[in-house]
Amino acid sequence: MIVDVVLTVSGLALLVVAADFLVRGGTALASRYGVSPLVIGLTVVSFGTSMPEMFVSVTSGIQGNADLAVANVLGSNIFNVLVVLGVAAIICPLPVQNSTVLTEIPFSVTAAILLGFLANAALFTSKPDLSISRIDGAILLFFFLLFMLYIYTTSGGDSGDASPVATKSPVVRAIAYILLGVGGLFLGGQWVVDGAVGLARRWGVDDALIGLTIVAIGTSLPELTASAVAAYRKEVDIAVGNVVGSNIFNILWILGLTAGITELPFEAISNVDIIICVASSMMVLLAVATSRAATISRRFGGLFVGLYSAYLWYVIQRG
Repeated sequence: MIVDVVLTVSGLALLVVAADFLVRGGTALASRYGVSPLVIGLTVVSFGTSMPEMFVSVTSGIQGNADLAVANVLGSNIFNVLVVLGVAAIICPLPVQNSTVLTEIPFSVTAAILLGFLANAALFTSKPDLSISRIDGAILLFFFLLFMLYIYTTSGGDSGDASPVATKSPVVRAIAYILLGVGGLFLGGQWVVDGAVGLARRWGVDDALIGLTIVAIGTSLPELTASAVAAYRKEVDIAVGNVVGSNIFNILWILGLTAGITELPFEAISNVDIIICVASSMMVLLAVATSRAATISRRFGGLFVGLYSAYLWYVIQRG
């Protein structure tokens, strides 16, 4: 009991410190090479903050606990939009770029819809059980490659041409910050999950509920801390890009990789979570569309957090 509490608290503290390192390093790289902070948020930061989800889902899939693997991703994506973006918007209203509204968020919504279609494809065949098969995993990974190709295309030609000798030290420092941040986020996320799951086991909570709540929240703490720190530092593009990129990474890369390793049985009740995942992303588009300056306001930030509280209550009642 005491060990679980120490792991959880220590992991939370490490996440905060590591997130600050990651944001500092990502911002420095963006400035050095002329790459937009949004691209850094969609790639470097979102990949780093998604490592805990990847660790939990892949491990759970290999161990045959598909409920935890799937619930972790869906719960994390809902938490990312409603809590991470909500808290970041409360700290600092978040202007959203046109490319995010027109491309990245729709891509995230499409990824969730694609997951729902693939997971329920058995309904159109004679196969009675729903699952995310290895072929489905390959399809998800293919769409992930398309997303990375899009990022590469949109960021091409932005790199600077300054002398590598004159900029060697700043670049090395930035990369060191990113590596320290990613490593700290990975270790901190693992500590939080191990501690929280240990406490949940003692309280007799089932795996599906753990995946959607404690594990999903625990593995999303890197996104929360990274985006909150970025918002506090007025790096709003990194705050937004981190969430959108992480949600795409979670579905296409993490579930794609996990399903590619082992087939994941899919519970029909998880369709509700996919619908909520899509609806929460649509709420972001609504927030932007109803604002005067394409901004997620503090009011909508508070609304997002309130909606997550209602979702959490529903999940606990369902569990």
